[in-house]
Amino acid sequence: MVYWKKSERILTMNKTVIILILIILLTACKNRTDQIKRVAVARVGDFVLYYDEIPKLLQKGSTPEDSTAFVQNYINKWAKKELIFLKAEQNLSPEFKNEIEKQMEETRTNLVIYQYQRQMMLEKLDTTITDDEIESYYATNEKNFNLNSNIVKALFIKLPVETPGLDKIRLWARSNDQKDMQQLETYCYQFAEKFDDFNEDWVTMDRLSIELPQDIINQEDFLRRYTWFETSDSSSVYMISIKDYRQRYSLAPFDYVRNDIKSIILNSRRFEFLQSLENGIYNEALKENTFKLY
Repeated sequence: MVYWKKSERILTMNKTVIILILIILLTACKNRTDQIKRVAVARVGDFVLYYDEIPKLLQKGSTPEDSTAFVQNYINKWAKKELIFLKAEQNLSPEFKNEIEKQMEETRTNLVIYQYQRQMMLEKLDTTITDDEIESYYATNEKNFNLNSNIVKALFIKLPVETPGLDKIRLWARSNDQKDMQQLETYCYQFAEKFDDFNEDWVTMDRLSIELPQDIINQEDFLRRYTWFETSDSSSVYMISIKDYRQRYSLAPFDYVRNDIKSIILNSRRFEFLQSLENGIYNEALKENTFKLY
């Protein structure tokens, strides 16, 4: 009895594999000629699943059994979903159906409006923001740009402890001379595990302290005490040259918030543009009697 069941499974599997191979061959022929109709693999009510709708997710080297199992699993999931949908449509109360229709219509309305607004902004919104505008906004709204973090302009270097010429590196790293910086970059390119000037931009002290082997407990005190900091562990030497800093709660430097201000101005323009668009359409409708108040 057990043997019969096993044989039956093998025959069923082989039959399914043959069907799958035939489907693949038919689909391949279709791709070559574009004349053969799509191959249906399952139906639930009026809904049909076609073979070309089944994702091709199997990896190379998959066996026919793998392919069969994947296809059968996908078909079963599809069928269960469609069957539940069909049953729900047949048995859902009129009140819930009406609610769904309202939600679908509202979603469609919102989507159409959104795409129209987006189209109008792409066509007509002026996105050019001058430096004068940004600087004027910064000067007028300074109280809104206090820092939440300590920030620095700094140079960070990490070197193996056995690196030759560490004294030269210390001298170059603390210099403001461009030639010294070029020599430092060349030397660090050869020896350093890490060399970063953060594109000469402001970075938070939290970001900088990640690079060190131990935490900086009091960042404010650290910034007041050090323009040059060096520490080491068993394998590496860590050097920081701090060129400038601002402490938290102080006014953020203009170049630190420049891009934020640009985004604020642009978002404000978008808001004003959409309000103007909405009011213009409303007033036009009143004028042309498209909209009437009773």
